[in-house]
Amino acid sequence: MENKREKWVLAAKKADFRALAGEFGLDPVTIRLMVNRGADTPEKIRTFLMSDWRSEYDPHLMKGAEEAAGRLRAAILRKEKILIASDFDVDGIFSGQILWEAIREAGGQARVLAPDRQKEGYGINVGMVERAAQEGVGTIITCDNGIAAVAAITRAKELGLEVIVTDHHECQYLETADGRELLLPPADVIVNPHQPGCRYPFKGLCGAGVVYKVVQLLYELCGFPREKSLAFLEYAGFATVADVMDLRDENRILVKEGLRRLSHTQNPGLKALLEVCGLAGKTITAYHVGFILGPCFNSAGRLDTVEEAFALLQSTPEKAERTALLLKERNEARKELTRQGLAQAMEWVESNTPLPPVLVIPLPGCHESVAGIVAGRVREQTHHPAVVLTRSADGFKGSGRSIENWNMFEGLSACRDLMTRFGGHPMAAGLSLPEENIPELARRLNDHSGLKEEDFVPVVRIDVPMPLQYITKDLVKEFSVLEPFGKGNPRPLFAEKNFRVLQAAVLGKNRSLVKMLVENEAGIRMDALWFGQADDFGRFISDAFGAAALEALFRRQGGDIRLALVYYPEINEYMGQENLQIIVEHMKPAPSA
Repeated sequence: MENKREKWVLAAKKADFRALAGEFGLDPVTIRLMVNRGADTPEKIRTFLMSDWRSEYDPHLMKGAEEAAGRLRAAILRKEKILIASDFDVDGIFSGQILWEAIREAGGQARVLAPDRQKEGYGINVGMVERAAQEGVGTIITCDNGIAAVAAITRAKELGLEVIVTDHHECQYLETADGRELLLPPADVIVNPHQPGCRYPFKGLCGAGVVYKVVQLLYELCGFPREKSLAFLEYAGFATVADVMDLRDENRILVKEGLRRLSHTQNPGLKALLEVCGLAGKTITAYHVGFILGPCFNSAGRLDTVEEAFALLQSTPEKAERTALLLKERNEARKELTRQGLAQAMEWVESNTPLPPVLVIPLPGCHESVAGIVAGRVREQTHHPAVVLTRSADGFKGSGRSIENWNMFEGLSACRDLMTRFGGHPMAAGLSLPEENIPELARRLNDHSGLKEEDFVPVVRIDVPMPLQYITKDLVKEFSVLEPFGKGNPRPLFAEKNFRVLQAAVLGKNRSLVKMLVENEAGIRMDALWFGQADDFGRFISDAFGAAALEALFRRQGGDIRLALVYYPEINEYMGQENLQIIVEHMKPAPSA
């Protein structure tokens, strides 16, 4: 649907597309898509096309990874109890699972513990440390958290515990008169590609990706063959997609290999989840992980403890189906909480126009487990950074989601004196603070955001202006070399500026699909599907062309309704037949309309 402030931009990267197409035996359009994604030389294109697990970076390059593996190996040989301090999101769950399986395979004993989201909040805490010491734990290894846990790790060292931190979140700091002072926890060793002095070439790994690198070195010390650690690629790839990391560079390798293995997983729990979600036997894509499977794992940590999620991954075939169904049911409940929270958030948005640059939205009645999802939805609908704050036992907790033009981690770092805890990335963060500090947080974030009006205009990046007559089944199939699609490697978008809409019909039990028949200026006709509420489509057509035109369109008597469309092509398979169609992502009245 058209956003009146939306800006359509055509990619303008240059290369000799025809020469490169001839060299690699691909269509010039496919080459152009790769160039738009940074693969603009023969060497980069070759890497993009041929990369697999053999192209991964050397784990020895990651600062602290060798020492972490060595300390783990020593703890295993000492028969020490090892605590894996995980987190309650998908990345934390799969990071913990990788470590749990690897330590057991290496002959050690370990258990995974994640904090209770509502009672304890994010990451390792002092209570977890003290309980671990009482239980005789000798070594704690964190995953997907720990880089900001100065108090908890200080306490662990006071109790004589060995602490290994593996994390991928930004390192925290204090602004002083002499510049930034780094705030690192007093762990025995830290593994985080963002820490100063780390030579690892790629900084964009998720927590499971960092753990995977440590496990590669642990297995090396154990004398295991390199291929043995490849079993964890399906976990690392799953977490990379679910944590919304950029699917570029090494992440693209992890996800590409991980999805291939996930489609044929041998894990009983994952098999059962694929079955209950209707995905058994199908080729699993990043979409399936991001929007169907991942949320089932997230729902455990959001609505309960993550024990159910770990129970599924560690399940026997006999118990797996029951646990998978439980997680699926949890996710359905989470969807309703999200709907309620978003409705409350949008009421706040509507009553606070004109909007401030950064939206700090207190929602005391919203379930705290869905604050991050709600913040993301608000960000999508307003194109403003959004922080959603919900009431907790000791104040307010919140999650934020940002836009490309504003570094949320940096913004919150400048307000750290107002918060009891915070951490995150440029695009997302979590925080806790007293209720009385909320107005001051909002004031400071907005006074110093530096955001301008043009930063709130969503940009639609079009790869190629491609007419329908250029689309063939072979070309659409060839686009598969670009997969997996996701953040940092988006699905290709094409555009044509003058379509006549001949007819339209509303489909789906929730009226959430509009199927159109469109014709371009060359007379080529094709089905065009738009996924969205039919009422929104109706308002758009009525506003642009009149109510009579809308009525005629649904009577299959389309008049002179002409649209510019941004789309991607796909092949629709039905009853053994393959037909080309386009999926419409954005639309607006054609320039001549």
